[in-house]
Amino acid sequence: MLILPADAEDSVVGGAVDRITRILGERGGEVTNVDRWGRRRLTYPIARQSEGYYVVVDCLADPTAVKELDRVLALADEVVRFKIVAREPASAQPIGAAAGAGGGRSRNFPSSRRPSTGGRTDQGGEEDGAG
Repeated sequence: MLILPADAEDSVVGGAVDRITRILGERGGEVTNVDRWGRRRLTYPIARQSEGYYVVVDCLADPTAVKELDRVLALADEVVRFKIVAREPASAQPIGAAAGAGGGRSRNFPSSRRPSTGGRTDQGGEEDGAG
């Protein structure tokens, strides 16, 4: 994910995406999807800016290509912030996640990473109605 200045023109956004595509392509990777979210309000000001232009880029790449991409984006003047997230390939996802079970809104956690419910089985705070 990239955050560019809110007033970034299409040429700046396209240049950033082209740079990512070129870096990954030179190292055997590929960009699979580019999702331009557009201008959004930042959670907190960054460099005295309260808005940014968000771009999400999905790609397939080796760790060496990702390391180089991280280096280049850190040096890029037009990038306000960026975050690279490594995900497991679709074939490694649990059954049902790859098929889109849950309408795309549910989160599939490995059993060791499930959010804790604090030992409660309901939302009322009493277990089994005893009390």
